[in-house]
Amino acid sequence: MKFLKLIIPVFLISLFVVNCKNKETKKAEIEKVEKVNSSKKNLDIITSFEAWKKNPVPLISAHRGGPYPGFPENAIETFNNVAEQASVVIECDVAMSKDSVLVLMHDNKLNRTTNGEGPIQDKTYKELQGLKLVDNEGNITEFKIPTLDEVLTWGKNKVLFTLDIKRGVPFEKVIAAVEKHKAIDYAAIITYSVNDATLVHSLNKEVMISVSAGNDGALEQIEKANLPADKLLGFVGTRQPELTHYEKLKEKGIKTILGTLGNLDKSAVAKGDDSIYLTYIKNGANIIATDRPLEVAKVLNKQ
Repeated sequence: MKFLKLIIPVFLISLFVVNCKNKETKKAEIEKVEKVNSSKKNLDIITSFEAWKKNPVPLISAHRGGPYPGFPENAIETFNNVAEQASVVIECDVAMSKDSVLVLMHDNKLNRTTNGEGPIQDKTYKELQGLKLVDNEGNITEFKIPTLDEVLTWGKNKVLFTLDIKRGVPFEKVIAAVEKHKAIDYAAIITYSVNDATLVHSLNKEVMISVSAGNDGALEQIEKANLPADKLLGFVGTRQPELTHYEKLKEKGIKTILGTLGNLDKSAVAKGDDSIYLTYIKNGANIIATDRPLEVAKVLNKQ
């Protein structure tokens, strides 16, 4: 009896302490979820190029989808990680398997970004599905190489895309996939020559096209090709252009992309000053293409 008298109060106190801890844990979990949901609600999500052109707020383009530790480039899981934290344009790379399936992959070979080897065009889609993606730190993840079909399905009403078509992949095949998914208004095509831009425009008059527009010569070629300005995203390069060049593009009605990926991103990190991205926007960039999408988003969201 003495033992029971001693043990019962101790047991009741333990139950009380455990119950309090459980309540605190549940409260913390609820607050965490509410915080995440609140941040999502506050995001001004842009999912239509046509709507954006009417109100061209600054946009962030996540180069190769915005890889971070644990999240490899050109993976849907990586796109989702970034999209849950910022309104972004997902820049990704479209390659093709041996059996003509459109998949995402930047390099010609699989060695760097997967646990496989050899040229991607030598592998069938089934063989590619047996591989795992590797992040930029060299860690093997559980993520698979996605198809363009899967990516366009995932991205509807979540993000905008700029699709970088790798060598040997027919523009016709990519445009057909974009049309099939009714993604014309949220998936732009990246080109590296006015001839390619003209071809893409001939395939679909409504699709947005990224075209090199970093100097006067490029602008003259665009004008000669009679490409509609409202369907163009002028890539001005990876160095800050003169303010007068931005003015020329603005006068023509062409929205601009500045590539900070590379030196400009590295400079911001070295100086420890991300406010420079605000200067790029102020100078005339409509879209910043960066390897640091989440860091840039924090700066732009403070405007």
